[in-house]
Amino acid sequence: MAESMKGLHRSCRCAELGTGDIGRDVTLMGWCHRQRDLGAIVFLTLRDRSGEIQVLADEASPTAVRETLSRIRSEYVVAVRGRVARRAAPNPAMPTGDIEIRPEEVRILGESETPPFYIEPDIDTNEALRLKYRYLDLRRPDMQRIQMLRHRVTKAARDFFDREGFLDIETPILTRSTPEGARDYLVPSRVLPGRFFALPQSPQLFKQLLMLAGYDRYMQVARCFRDEDLRADRQPEFTQIDLEMAFVDVEDVLAVNERFLQFLFRETMGVEIPVPFPRMTYAEAMSRFGSDKPDLRFGMELVDASDLVAGGPFSVFADAVASGGTVRMIRAEGCAGLSRREIDELARHVRTYRAGGLAWLAVEDPFRGSIAKFFDPDVLAMLAERAGAVAGDVLFFVADRTPVALEALGQLRLELARRLGLLHRDEYALLWVTEFPLLEHDPEAGRYVAMHHPFTSPMDEDLPLLATDPGAVRAKAYDIVLNGTELGGGSIRIHDQALQRRMFSLLGFSEEQAQSRFGFLLDAFRYGVPPHGGLAYGLDRIVMLLAGCDSIRDVIAFPKVQTSACLMTEAPGTVEDKQLEELSIAVVPPSGGPA
Repeated sequence: MAESMKGLHRSCRCAELGTGDIGRDVTLMGWCHRQRDLGAIVFLTLRDRSGEIQVLADEASPTAVRETLSRIRSEYVVAVRGRVARRAAPNPAMPTGDIEIRPEEVRILGESETPPFYIEPDIDTNEALRLKYRYLDLRRPDMQRIQMLRHRVTKAARDFFDREGFLDIETPILTRSTPEGARDYLVPSRVLPGRFFALPQSPQLFKQLLMLAGYDRYMQVARCFRDEDLRADRQPEFTQIDLEMAFVDVEDVLAVNERFLQFLFRETMGVEIPVPFPRMTYAEAMSRFGSDKPDLRFGMELVDASDLVAGGPFSVFADAVASGGTVRMIRAEGCAGLSRREIDELARHVRTYRAGGLAWLAVEDPFRGSIAKFFDPDVLAMLAERAGAVAGDVLFFVADRTPVALEALGQLRLELARRLGLLHRDEYALLWVTEFPLLEHDPEAGRYVAMHHPFTSPMDEDLPLLATDPGAVRAKAYDIVLNGTELGGGSIRIHDQALQRRMFSLLGFSEEQAQSRFGFLLDAFRYGVPPHGGLAYGLDRIVMLLAGCDSIRDVIAFPKVQTSACLMTEAPGTVEDKQLEELSIAVVPPSGGPA
């Protein structure tokens, strides 16, 4: 039966004690991690978020204490009052392994059933079970370390930006639906039937209004919502470290954010990150790495082989070049011993990225591979030389339309790095990717769409191209990339009304449509807009990478699964008809089946 903690006050956490506390009287509270009853001696390992400490009662201990300890089971909530003593048999695997508590009073504050899985680090348990009992999963030491790291990251962000003169200002959660690339989560209005709020996909419009309002530097740890398909680094609700600055251009934004990331790594990881970070244009990143978020922890760059194989005897290569496409290759160092099965697996991998196939060439004497018989040894030698390949290496080729070839080889590059063990979690390769295209053409819609958002500023020197070649216009946009993952992105915004109207026209918005969707922002822009720009980080992604996790679900306290459902609360759920009536909502069965 649970007891009261009346009269007891916790003096510290378990792992906050050390040999300097020997002889000190303390009161600890936590969970029983493990109990062993040897008759004459009863051991208990007490655990809280700081760690563990051993409690030991022997024949010299009060009888009531030994009897209570004997009744305690795993995950019971326990209070222990006693004295810190030196352990007779130290345990070097425990931070508190040199000390123990000799209890004078023990109370059971809460009993526990047997948990559905062990409360241990690195358990091999089905993720669905862990998410159903997330409150127990969060009790595990490795999960608690992640949440404490997340706290430190958030605190470091607020501390740094406060020091830099940014104001922490909240923006609305209930707002207006605006086109931002993903589906909105809609909230029906009871007072105005048939009308809806939207949950914000980002605070973008509001932070621009704050610059117009004269607040100069804004930051916020902001909750954002997007109704889109999930993946390892995406959730329907997520958190951004969001910021905006007035009277700035690209260099100002990049400089303050390099200082922030340097501060963040130092404060949370004890790691010094050199600045300035490398920079690469979008075009260069795609050409060299087949990705706009290249992982620079390893080489294996893409190499253009089109001129060496154009018009040659291998029709797959020749036809790709003749039709305006490309032939690209990458060098896999020391991989000439790959089996045919392994090469076939890699070929299947590139086909998932729309590539027609994968050709290969082992650098041996003589050359060996799927294209060796089509080319003279001199041509094969030139291919190897251009790629920097030596004996024992393999060259992999993709021939296709340029965007397809770049993406497929970029993904093959990452897959090979995983297989070859080149991705080290304790390496941190930061990179700015700049000069993104302002627009991209949507063939289905038959018009241009904004690659970032409609308020992104074109580069000054590309303004004349808006009239002649809009697809060639570069944006004052930038992403910060860490180890092949986009940590955040932003841009300098359009602050000229005429240019903003021109941008809406290029995107296919009539003046009426632009006013209907963004009217409150356009109206505000009539009253003096300073040059401004900003950036938003994915807080969950930052913590995921710093914690060495593979999914942002591991760093969010209560995440959703692939269907956007919460296994613990069973949300989303049904509601009573009365609630729907109040909101003037009727549930219509989906086409093709019952509701």
